[in-house]
Amino acid sequence: MKHFGCNLSLTDDRPITVMLKTASLFLSFALMALAADVTGKWVAQVPGRDGQTRETTYTFKADGAVLTGTMSGFQGNQINISDGKVDGDKIAFSVKMEFNGNAIEMKYSGIVAGDEIKMKRSTQRGEQEFTAKRAK
Repeated sequence: MKHFGCNLSLTDDRPITVMLKTASLFLSFALMALAADVTGKWVAQVPGRDGQTRETTYTFKADGAVLTGTMSGFQGNQINISDGKVDGDKIAFSVKMEFNGNAIEMKYSGIVAGDEIKMKRSTQRGEQEFTAKRAK
């Protein structure tokens, strides 16, 4: 009895095998390209004391898995972000500053979905969640 099944191996050099290997390679590159596109300006209403919010602008630049940029400070000055990372649709970074003579570090994490980033800020006082939207 003759068998008409498909018998492919990784070392098979038949045209169909070469096509499947090539398609698999392109798919791998396409999935890597799906990393979050966070480069640009983002604006958020960030919760503060006594339920007040403050508009904060984030300017990000992603270069592979490295995230750099700035955020607007209390007096309108720009504060550099550090330890920035991009992993698929997730971002993370820290901001270090001094306030009333005290060193403060805030850690941020977020999930990018289109033109929004669901952000979480962690400080010594706890965590706050907010949404940043891509500036148009």
